[in-house]
Amino acid sequence: MRILIIEDDTSLVSGLKKALVPAGIAVDHETSGLGALGVAPSEAYSLIVLDLGLPDLPGQDVLRRLRDNGCEVPILILTALGEVKDKVRCLNLGADDYLTKPFDLGEFEARVRALMRRSKGRPAPALKCGNLVFETSSATATLSGKPLLLRRREMAVLAVLMADAGKLVRKERLISEIFSFDEPVAPNAIELYIGRLRHKLGADGPKIRTVRGLGYLMEEK
Repeated sequence: MRILIIEDDTSLVSGLKKALVPAGIAVDHETSGLGALGVAPSEAYSLIVLDLGLPDLPGQDVLRRLRDNGCEVPILILTALGEVKDKVRCLNLGADDYLTKPFDLGEFEARVRALMRRSKGRPAPALKCGNLVFETSSATATLSGKPLLLRRREMAVLAVLMADAGKLVRKERLISEIFSFDEPVAPNAIELYIGRLRHKLGADGPKIRTVRGLGYLMEEK
């Protein structure tokens, strides 16, 4: 649950972060096309949000280079250019969605979540593991039908584990997906969140098993 926003309007990015971060989505930010091209291929992003009016390269060129270099991450275009020809060009270059400024923040969040689900091959808005259900559209969880109160980081870790329930999730992947560049990561941060989740899931919820030296595995029981 980590995205890259390529946008030179820092006030806009600040507003987007305030909406996304509390929902457990880590956000990295680049203000230039060249900066983004240097970062995007090497990081575990679920989505890229791309402005077309960048100071160094046209957003269309950034989009084309990303796709030409094999980047398969979903890309959402944010732009003030609302003509059909602009949308058609971006979609033909490999964009997955197109949102015209100014836009409603609720619609932006909904499109972000839909594209992130698609990037993981999960079109349904809910993840399930036994009696635990995580609603990706609202970033809420229930255990046996009762609300499960989670902090932001706990929610992010839970979403990654549930997305691959029954499979090993390496600690390095958890770190890369839930922390942005500018967030410090304590050596035992993941262990702390796993411990809190185990406590909240209790004896009746799915089990989070530690695979020593490798990572974690979520199982129904």
